[in-house]
Amino acid sequence: MEIRSTTDEDLDVFVDTLHAAFGLFPETPVEGGGLWWSALETDRCLLALTADGRPVGTAATHSFELTLPGETLVPAAGVTAVGVLPSHRRQGVLSAMMRHQLAELRAGGDLLSVLLASEAPIYGRFGYGPATYTAQLTVERHKGALALPRGRGTADARATGSVEVLRRAECGEILEEVYDRYRRAQPGALSRPHRWWALRAGQPPISPAPRYVAVHRDTDGVPDGYASYSIDSGTLTVDETITTDDAVFTALARFVLGHDLVSRVVFKHVPPGHPLRWQLADFRAGEVSGDMDWLYVRLLDVPGALTARGWFTDGELVLDVEDPFLGEHGRYLLTVRDGKADCVPTGREPDLSLDVRDLGSVYLGGTAPSTLVRAGHIRAHHPGAATLADALFRAERSPHCLHWF
Repeated sequence: MEIRSTTDEDLDVFVDTLHAAFGLFPETPVEGGGLWWSALETDRCLLALTADGRPVGTAATHSFELTLPGETLVPAAGVTAVGVLPSHRRQGVLSAMMRHQLAELRAGGDLLSVLLASEAPIYGRFGYGPATYTAQLTVERHKGALALPRGRGTADARATGSVEVLRRAECGEILEEVYDRYRRAQPGALSRPHRWWALRAGQPPISPAPRYVAVHRDTDGVPDGYASYSIDSGTLTVDETITTDDAVFTALARFVLGHDLVSRVVFKHVPPGHPLRWQLADFRAGEVSGDMDWLYVRLLDVPGALTARGWFTDGELVLDVEDPFLGEHGRYLLTVRDGKADCVPTGREPDLSLDVRDLGSVYLGGTAPSTLVRAGHIRAHHPGAATLADALFRAERSPHCLHWF
């Protein structure tokens, strides 16, 4: 079997092979773009070919930036378009492509790669661990009153700006600019390269699907948040609410919850621990569903990745890390002082022993190491190790990723 990078001339073969792997047919192009695969970078796509040259598998990566705790930005390869024809599954094609891809990413200097898993069990064996989570919050509109306490430290969002309703086609530049400011401050967020917006390649509000957008502006008229939404059969569905300011989120939530001729409001992609449910006058009015994993992280350079992110507690940990897929093992002394980390090989006895996929899960601060200790994934070698790891790996806020790829 041969695995090789594609060229522009291979795009149709790549797309047809990928769709065949999932039993689908390519969509018909529409005016204004919107084909999700149009954002693929052909020099980052792989084809697996049989000895006689027949394509049987695909894999690709996007060029993203990932925001780490401490608002550090690092390049991140977004793994996507992974598929193997049904006739060639369980014959090592997927493993061969994953191994080839990881080797290429390492050779290019990548610290880590990320993906969204179509099925949760698939990618753990390749070293990917779930690192961000998302949920859906459904609110019956007649119970959707917000009861915000007044007082010191509490923002009255009604006094901080205004909300304007625009059609998606009217505010493309606003969305791109607001999202870019948001993703630079939100741990776990991925960049949305300009070409995605220009090609309308993705899910709403990037895609050409008709949407209204509630744009929030501060008191100076500068856009600082938005909510993309649609209404169908009495249900208002919010694709995403983009802002890092809780008061702006509240203003946008108040707007959609007050929309006329709507019986319920569905907020998609609500991050864990978000305060909106607590702001409802009736706590039970907010029903959480669809709680699921989202962004998976795979560390390619353990010391490089650990020293890249910001830290919020001082301390030392010795991590014994196994990488079964690549057949690697390393023991590292992680030393954190004043928000910066040093990570070097060591012969000291370990505090924690873990798989590289579990290190990916805790890396952004969205999964507590103690949870994985209790689950039997991580081995703590002394009673205080998990507690210290929890304190070290926490982030300034829950990591969250909205971007679909």
